[in-house]
Amino acid sequence: MNIELINIPKVEDYRGNLAIIEKEVVPYEIKRVYYLFDIPSTAHRGGHSHIDQLEFLVALSGSFDVVLKDGITEQTVTLNKPDKGLLIHKNIWRELGNFSSGAVCLVLASDVFNEEDYIRNYDDFLDYIKL
Repeated sequence: MNIELINIPKVEDYRGNLAIIEKEVVPYEIKRVYYLFDIPSTAHRGGHSHIDQLEFLVALSGSFDVVLKDGITEQTVTLNKPDKGLLIHKNIWRELGNFSSGAVCLVLASDVFNEEDYIRNYDDFLDYIKL
């Protein structure tokens, strides 16, 4: 599956740790940054795929699961450390769930919002990736 779990460099200090995301960590120019917070534990987010956009997800606080599908296989990745990020390449279906209390999901996207880049129906996604 076209995903990568990436270690984010960190500086450990008795005053607290510092994580650093630079271009060596995320292999594209970041054009949009957003984050999800105050998410009910029963909520599901995502439920889409991107045609061209790449995304890098980080659990800044708490934890959540990312269910990933490429039309053949399914994989669940639990994000729960702010020094680990999940790089999701294009044409991967993603669903986020199982949010812990206080979870914050940071997303670094390779492009600005464009509704035409989204596939929001799983059957449409399956039809698209058969091309």
